[in-house]
Amino acid sequence: MTDCAYSPIRRALISVSDKRGVADFAGQLQQFDVEILSTGGTAKLLREKDIRVTEVSDYTGYPEMMEGRVKTLHPRVHGGILGRRGTDDAQMRQAGIPPIDLVVVNLYPFVQTVSRENCTRDQAIENIDIGGPTLLRAAAKNHDAVTVLVNSQDYDVVITELQTHGGVSRQTRARLAALAFSHTADYDGTISNYLTRDEDSGFSEVLNMQFHKSSGLRYGENPHQEAALYLNAHERPGVALANQVQGKDLSYNNINDTDAAFELVAEFDDPAAAIIKHANPCGVAIGETTIEAYRRAYSCDPVSAYGGIVALNHPVDGDTAR
Repeated sequence: MTDCAYSPIRRALISVSDKRGVADFAGQLQQFDVEILSTGGTAKLLREKDIRVTEVSDYTGYPEMMEGRVKTLHPRVHGGILGRRGTDDAQMRQAGIPPIDLVVVNLYPFVQTVSRENCTRDQAIENIDIGGPTLLRAAAKNHDAVTVLVNSQDYDVVITELQTHGGVSRQTRARLAALAFSHTADYDGTISNYLTRDEDSGFSEVLNMQFHKSSGLRYGENPHQEAALYLNAHERPGVALANQVQGKDLSYNNINDTDAAFELVAEFDDPAAAIIKHANPCGVAIGETTIEAYRRAYSCDPVSAYGGIVALNHPVDGDTAR
């Protein structure tokens, strides 16, 4: 274990499928005299940008093999990532394993591959990343000393802390490690969904879904309860992705009723209105115009409609709004 709140970066391994921003990031690392290890296309890109880089195959003494299936699976790589600073130092020196302090990896584009029309099973299998998740999990496990990055949006965070403190804070390392584990869990879940899917029915034997916190809610089903809204990565359009134009923060009941009202009016092509209160329809109607649909829906139960949610499937004109 290290007692240093800010962990320095002297050696980094960078191997990314999504190369947006990686050259600029590596160039900034180079200004801090960070030794950069890389593979294949990433190493080629960095060299083209005049960034000093050592191929992982040169670093380990073993070439990439099996058409790239084996690149980074080597003790000199994983020992450098997993070695506990202050505990495994002697073994690392004896084995000639220098520490690796930063791992920057994003994974083969499995989702994009299987989303393509006419994607074959062989193509899907070859886009299952093995070395990448292994690197990420190793770095995330040893985040006491190692920084791990899966998202280019976090590049600036690391550079800023290097500039300000000469290292990456324990808090940032822990946060990035958690993101890395979430990333690999989502990746493996997507692969599982694909491989267990029945070709005839289209349904998977196991369904893995990952949700990300979108916002806190004013309260849950009752005022004393805490609540939050979560979205999955492939959310279809609906209330969960809507923009709140004005008004106070929403509660669980507000979201639940709004979703029910939205789904209800979405069933119709003609102008339709729905009024929902505590998950129950107070009135639903269609009309020749939006205002006619609203008036009919309201007339169903004007008393219960008070304080309820109104949904309309056509644009709201001035008369309807008033």
